[in-house]
Amino acid sequence: MGVGSTRRLSAVRWEVARRIVYAWELTIPAAAAAIAGLSYDLLSLAGLR
Repeated sequence: MGVGSTRRLSAVRWEVARRIVYAWELTIPAAAAAIAGLSYDLLSLAGLR
């Protein structure tokens, strides 16, 4: 995106950029949820909840 936008905005493949943003919007919350669930399970096993 950066290189394409320095040439001209029409050189940017906006559909690819949109898919990248959607992927980030899905994977970051999913990773946070997975870490939270794993932490909860580990604390439950240790008897700390």
